[in-house]
Amino acid sequence: MAKSAMFEGLVIDQRGNPAPVKLVGEDACYVVDDDGFLRHIDAGKVDRQVLAFIKGQVDANRDIAVDGVMQMMGQDDLFTKAAVESSIDKMDDNVGQVIPSEARQWLGMLGFRIVIDEQGQVVNIELPAGGIEGEEDL
Repeated sequence: MAKSAMFEGLVIDQRGNPAPVKLVGEDACYVVDDDGFLRHIDAGKVDRQVLAFIKGQVDANRDIAVDGVMQMMGQDDLFTKAAVESSIDKMDDNVGQVIPSEARQWLGMLGFRIVIDEQGQVVNIELPAGGIEGEEDL
């Protein structure tokens, strides 16, 4: 169980309704309205599925991703490359960490959405209209 929801404000149900985040005790849950029954879905379950998808996309384009991050950082050395690659390898460990609200708003404005069903399975990840370079496999 996660203490926070990474993708708060970006998760919707299959009808297009937002899935707000509520706490059940100390655990964050996305709430899906199933014909009047509010289903509380462990945020960690959904977030792990999304991170696995993102990690798969990054792994498929690993060299490009690592080079891009290093360019954004303005660093081009072996230690930075090792640190970036290690971060990619440990991406799954980030479940429960909070993405800053400004970053989530930016992703939402670009069209990034996560569609889940009533059981918390990710059925679709809507990417920005321009897509991601090299996303032919989606």
